[in-house]
Amino acid sequence: MTPISAVAGAAARLLEQEARALLTRLAQVKPFALQETMVAAAAMTPAAQSAIDLHLLAERRQVRQMVEEFLAWLTSSAGRAAPPAFGQRKFTMVRLRFNAALTQLDIFADAITQRSESETGVWLAGLDAVAADALRLEGNFYVAPPVICYLDRGHGAAIRRARTRLPGGGENPVAVIRVPRERMIGSGIASSLIHEVGHQAAALLDLVESVRPLLKGLQANGGPERVAWQYWERCLSEIVADFWAVARVGITSTLGLLAVVALPRYFVFRLSLDDPHPVPWLRLKLSCALGRALYPHPQWNQLEQVWETLYPPEMPDEQRALFQLLARTMPGLAGLLANHRPPKLRGASLAEVLRVHERTPAKLAVYWQTWLQQRDEMRRAPPSLAFAVIGQARAEGHITPEAESRLLTKLLRYWALRGALDASGAIAANPQALS
Repeated sequence: MTPISAVAGAAARLLEQEARALLTRLAQVKPFALQETMVAAAAMTPAAQSAIDLHLLAERRQVRQMVEEFLAWLTSSAGRAAPPAFGQRKFTMVRLRFNAALTQLDIFADAITQRSESETGVWLAGLDAVAADALRLEGNFYVAPPVICYLDRGHGAAIRRARTRLPGGGENPVAVIRVPRERMIGSGIASSLIHEVGHQAAALLDLVESVRPLLKGLQANGGPERVAWQYWERCLSEIVADFWAVARVGITSTLGLLAVVALPRYFVFRLSLDDPHPVPWLRLKLSCALGRALYPHPQWNQLEQVWETLYPPEMPDEQRALFQLLARTMPGLAGLLANHRPPKLRGASLAEVLRVHERTPAKLAVYWQTWLQQRDEMRRAPPSLAFAVIGQARAEGHITPEAESRLLTKLLRYWALRGALDASGAIAANPQALS
């Protein structure tokens, strides 16, 4: 039988070898600035690039320190005296921390590696510009974090918000938005993208926390509408994000949402208490209600009628009564959000800071007619405004899906190139560089 001391020594050597192997693998975790190849126009903004790389370098230093401390403990008197099982437990914690660091690397790698793909990388840089513009507010209400986008399979979009906890600890330095590949490229992509931006804006402004007490107050009034306000409170985070999208790009958002929620009938009417999103059939109607509150126009009634034609409200009486109750409270909910004055806006309402008076359907139509004659004005416009104008033109039948795709491709390329030249200082030195 092998002596206990020999077994303990073999265990210590095994743990030492494993820990040193971790160090060699950790050395392969390099900054993205040293390993990703992409054309300059496809690159992330310098702020996003540096924030990610500095975060990953800090994580690597922390893991290396943990491994080195473990190796030093192994050779110390305490380590030599400790049972092998105790050493294994300590090493397991080190390895879990190492794997968490790799998980963080992968989160950003998914968003960055696509930048090397022909065409896709430039599109993504253009979408970065759209997202940054949709998040921007005049008035210094918050410091907007960098935003990076990437494409993935699936029907909807998602966001990993900046300043939230990453796997294994640490604060996410940038907002990472996943957008559905099947929606590239058309104005509908703005609906998914800016909805996710709305989640980030809501967190920066504490919107959900400031609106929730108002909905609870409406519930306290009792009456038959109490159930409706309880339901809207449960779905509040998604409703606020939808509101942000409608405020930024108007009917473009609602038409894009229609493409997302146009599912088999069972799912369109399915009420799930586990889903933070409103029932798809109601969510589209609520988007129209938000549009009516922000931009009064017959188009919202017309689109809602089309929706009910596509999905006639044929359902059991109990469900029909609930849906009718929820529909009756939609105008009140939409008005509450439009006129809400959260503390962080210092007395201003959401509709005021989002400057919705500048993006009415009539004004978007005027922009479109002007831009047909002056294409340079379209390129110089804020990206979210350009999406709003093009989506409005699409809704009114002034542009075909094919022409829309070609136009947006050119605009995304332009915004990506402009971002690259802005970063290099080329435009400051030569303002006519992109004319």
